[in-house]
Amino acid sequence: MSADPRVSIHPDSSVLMAAIAARLITKLVDVQDKHGEATVVLTGGTVGIGTLKAVADSAAAPAVNWSKVNFWWGDERFVGSSDNDRNTLQAHEALLSSIPVEPARVHQPGSTDDFDSPEEAAADYARRLAEAAAAEHAADMSDERPENPGTLPRFDVVLLGVGPDAHVASLFPEQAGIREKELTVVGVRNSPKPPPERISLTLPAINTASEVWMVVAGEDKAGAVGLALAGANPVQVPAAGPTGRSRTLWLIDENAASRVPEQLVRKGPAGS
Repeated sequence: MSADPRVSIHPDSSVLMAAIAARLITKLVDVQDKHGEATVVLTGGTVGIGTLKAVADSAAAPAVNWSKVNFWWGDERFVGSSDNDRNTLQAHEALLSSIPVEPARVHQPGSTDDFDSPEEAAADYARRLAEAAAAEHAADMSDERPENPGTLPRFDVVLLGVGPDAHVASLFPEQAGIREKELTVVGVRNSPKPPPERISLTLPAINTASEVWMVVAGEDKAGAVGLALAGANPVQVPAAGPTGRSRTLWLIDENAASRVPEQLVRKGPAGS
């Protein structure tokens, strides 16, 4: 497991998204130098999608070999493939449509066009993750394997937003998804945030990532951020659960930082 989370506070959401974008571009270039390709798990939400737009707008974006980046999602709304609620659709509009990505490397979770239930879509997503892990293992690409290399590929960076209720991905407080210990992907029903049906990576899957970046803006998230960084129980405060194997970063704006424990703020901004 990584050491204590590191916190980097930015003046406002615009500066935050630009900073995350710059950090992500640098990280992908570094990983590609080491492994030849890189894998990032995307998130939705205002900061997640705004960050992708900032990547697309960055003059440094061409430094990444986008044809060698694998894209997965931490969660998805179980709606039609053309529904504007889809994180994948928003990501395409913000970034993927403007870079030379290989379609086979864009791993979109299934929709209601493909499956009858979120559980079926979750099982399909888990199967595709396992297939990617098996292909990676056969190619002997990675010396940083997750604990269960037959189940998940190497995740270099997982991006996660945080809701005012402290949910991450589609893992909500006290619900079955945040309690899941064995599955890599779960179907979600009765989400307290619409739409009610979703699919989500589980906490054990998220925590195989080399780095987890918690990306959060807004005063309405301050309570959740403060509780998570104070070490709350992830069942009640899911945002307290994600932990990268090498590093866990909280990249937040000043509005979201008002309840961050003082000892963490004193550590200063996270390194590059």
